[in-house]
Amino acid sequence: MRDFNSIIRQRARRAIALVCTVALGVSLAACGSSNSGSSDKSSSSSSSSSSSVKLTAMTGISAEGELGKEPKVSFKTPLNVKNYSYQVLQKGNGDKIEDGDRLCVQQIAYDAETGKQLENANTWTTNTPECSMVMNTNAINQEYYDLFKGRKVNTTIAFGFDDSSSASASASSSSDGITTATATKYIIVLTVVSKSKALTRATGEKVTDIPADLPKVTLDKNGKPSIDMNNYKPGDQLVVQTLIKGSGKEVKDTDTVSANYTGWLASNGKQFDSSWDRGAASDFSLDQVIKGWKQGLAGQTVGSQVLLIIPADLAYGSTEQNGIPANSTLVFVVDILDAY
Repeated sequence: MRDFNSIIRQRARRAIALVCTVALGVSLAACGSSNSGSSDKSSSSSSSSSSSVKLTAMTGISAEGELGKEPKVSFKTPLNVKNYSYQVLQKGNGDKIEDGDRLCVQQIAYDAETGKQLENANTWTTNTPECSMVMNTNAINQEYYDLFKGRKVNTTIAFGFDDSSSASASASSSSDGITTATATKYIIVLTVVSKSKALTRATGEKVTDIPADLPKVTLDKNGKPSIDMNNYKPGDQLVVQTLIKGSGKEVKDTDTVSANYTGWLASNGKQFDSSWDRGAASDFSLDQVIKGWKQGLAGQTVGSQVLLIIPADLAYGSTEQNGIPANSTLVFVVDILDAY
């Protein structure tokens, strides 16, 4: 389970950043892992954190304007904000938010002490909503799940952050590698602009003309894959085999992708990672994963299931990575659940 507050704080740091060099493969939740992406075997399995988050209501902020449009936010400065604080500014008038929904949100960030909008912190101006939040308690903390569930699309909620006493506040760069500005108390105002039912597994047409010498994939009743290596002898080329062809949008190599996946070592068939075992899909930017993932998933369609056999030079090369031996060929089965 992920700490929603730490994830949204990462969004704030990106919003504060004068130069946003890290893609929003991870923002509100789901994501995706909280760093560069689960497929990278980076930290999707280490993004869990305390479930004891206790939200507290704050006051002093108001929002005006048409529901579902960019709100006009105001508050008296300086506003004393605390971590894990929130205020519902506008009650939505759209569809009710339910379990399993994927939410798209627009954001604005403000310096709580000056009231100024932070640079590069308004997604309304570029119309680039963030769609990585999935209503799933395996993906976000129960408190945040409860806050959003049952509300309606076009709801606007403000979240407060105070980094003034943390080590990161005085650092020249944040934990995600981007330089931050001087704001240490800030407000992120999120508006839920749409929702859709999140896929949990590949849905589409099974591919029948799969080469007989490839590893054999079977699925359990929930969709988690298992693999028989079928005496497969990997070569030095990337192998991309669609197993189920989805009917959704085509994935671009610059997209953020939501996926359920499992990875094995080609040498012995040993599983080393699986989002299925964590109970929630992972979101990641294709700009931040191993080359084999980016090359293999670009051009596929949402709803598809893809077998990837990735040689070491498109994975981790001669570097041992979290239990993956150096020079390993990796095998993945990836269900592409969304791309944005």
